[in-house]
Amino acid sequence: QVQLVESGGGLVQAGGSLRLSCVVSGRTFSLYSMGWFRQAPGKEREFVAAARNNDGYTYYLDSVKGRFTISRDNTKNTLYLQMNSLKPEDTAVYYCNAVRYSTRIPAFDSWGQGTQVTVSS
Repeated sequence: QVQLVESGGGLVQAGGSLRLSCVVSGRTFSLYSMGWFRQAPGKEREFVAAARNNDGYTYYLDSVKGRFTISRDNTKNTLYLQMNSLKPEDTAVYYCNAVRYSTRIPAFDSWGQGTQVTVSS
């Protein structure tokens, strides 16, 4: 059974930075394209960013392009999201999951507990 454990969230002022981590177990991490998703209060979960497994190609939600950077360390089974120039509208619970290749569709049925990111104005 896959386990996804996110960490690194917190409270930050607008313009600040955070780095999220997600450790994956129960699957061969290097075989999966991986992504970050977020869910704000009262809204549906949305795709944020993904990194393909075979070539490292990355793609992003338009509103985070140039501010967020996704990366992965296959030796540590860990996915990262560096978030800079944070805005109040980035406030959400952030989750990681595998993604179907070159899509924004989550691949695993199960989710981790997520990590809360709160950006104050």
